[in-house]
Amino acid sequence: MPDSISTAQITAYKNAVDHLLQQKESRLAGKVTHDSYVGKEGVPVEQFGAVAAQKRTSRHSDTPLLNITQARRWVHPVDYEWASLIDNVDKLRLNIQPEGPYTQAAAMAHQRVKDIEILGAFFATSVTGETGTGTEAFDTTNYRVGVDVGGTASGLNAAKIKNALFMLMLANKGDVTEQAYMAISAYEHDLLLKEIQVINKDYNGGAAVLENGAVKRFAGFEFGIMDNDLFTITSGNRLIPSWVKSGMHMGTWQDFLVRIAERADKGHSWQVYTCQTLGATRLQQGKVVQVLCDDQI
Repeated sequence: MPDSISTAQITAYKNAVDHLLQQKESRLAGKVTHDSYVGKEGVPVEQFGAVAAQKRTSRHSDTPLLNITQARRWVHPVDYEWASLIDNVDKLRLNIQPEGPYTQAAAMAHQRVKDIEILGAFFATSVTGETGTGTEAFDTTNYRVGVDVGGTASGLNAAKIKNALFMLMLANKGDVTEQAYMAISAYEHDLLLKEIQVINKDYNGGAAVLENGAVKRFAGFEFGIMDNDLFTITSGNRLIPSWVKSGMHMGTWQDFLVRIAERADKGHSWQVYTCQTLGATRLQQGKVVQVLCDDQI
């Protein structure tokens, strides 16, 4: 068998990983807005404020000129890499098949970083301004559900979920026309399974909120269970995000790049290398709500 990996095989490997990426999308990527970018600098996301029509009170009155507020959010690229060595070209050929462990590992690694970027952007300081020189910190005064319920620190419960929905509704003029989401860890999910209001159909109009034993929806939210170690812990509290799709954005510069090469410096082992470049940002205050949950519960 030849001791080189052909371009066709490299292409087959990339296609196999691409196929897995499409089949097993990241848990958050489908719940935020997307766009593709080029260039080394941050790329702006334009926002336009809402305006209401003005009531006409007299005939032949002056035409009202209403200013539409315009803001700009910047999303910046972050590079991620994944690589592994295989000591034999025959093993390499076997492991670049769609069901091969290297294909599976590469796909999972690149899906995970999408979730890492999005989760990190929920409460991070956003870059704003015409030229990207301004900043906007997350508004914890108006868009945070505290850790205390009735004076006692608690984990996630029905009361906190309803409070988060109330904040979203209040910020969005009394109605949430988009699907609302909440990313939770296994700890929060375990607590929800103990909430009568969540698991009892009598509280949900007969609608099932459990699928295969997992809580999927409640009080207007769809839940996604994430790896515990992806969440930020601050002062003993896990920061749980709730949001609507138009409140978050992910930009892609390089979706997926594959290189397979022989490494003379590593005993002529074959290196499987993949990379991608992406970034995420919060787009608007009031479309993301932070829920504090006691990390000890």
